[in-house]
Amino acid sequence: MTLVFSQTRPFDLVELEQLLASVGWSRRPVRRVRRALDHSLLKVGLWRHDSRFPRLIGFARCTGDGILEATVWDVAVHPIYQGSGLGKKLMAYILQSLREIGVRRVTLFADPGVVSFYKAQGWILEPRGHKCAFWYAN
Repeated sequence: MTLVFSQTRPFDLVELEQLLASVGWSRRPVRRVRRALDHSLLKVGLWRHDSRFPRLIGFARCTGDGILEATVWDVAVHPIYQGSGLGKKLMAYILQSLREIGVRRVTLFADPGVVSFYKAQGWILEPRGHKCAFWYAN
């Protein structure tokens, strides 16, 4: 199995919706999702590559000014692939991509159920440790 990260491959919004639904997120209006993607600083897809049927298995996006700060949103890895390190690789790819454009401060909002995932990667939690994490590039 070959996995491909891409910032340039276009997203099929139905496939993206299916991925997000697989991790338990509520449905969002397609038009608003398209606008959110269009206004994102960075969009990353993780595809299981198959020349006949590539499949989106991971996704994340960032907003921000592209100079000083960015915020990571909508991180998702299909449940079949969770626990295999792909979420960590996706986050590493995002952080490296942000470093390459000069962003030095990254904020992430995470649901309580996944805060430990980010904490284990070195994210510094907000004072109450509930929903928000911060990461500062060296």
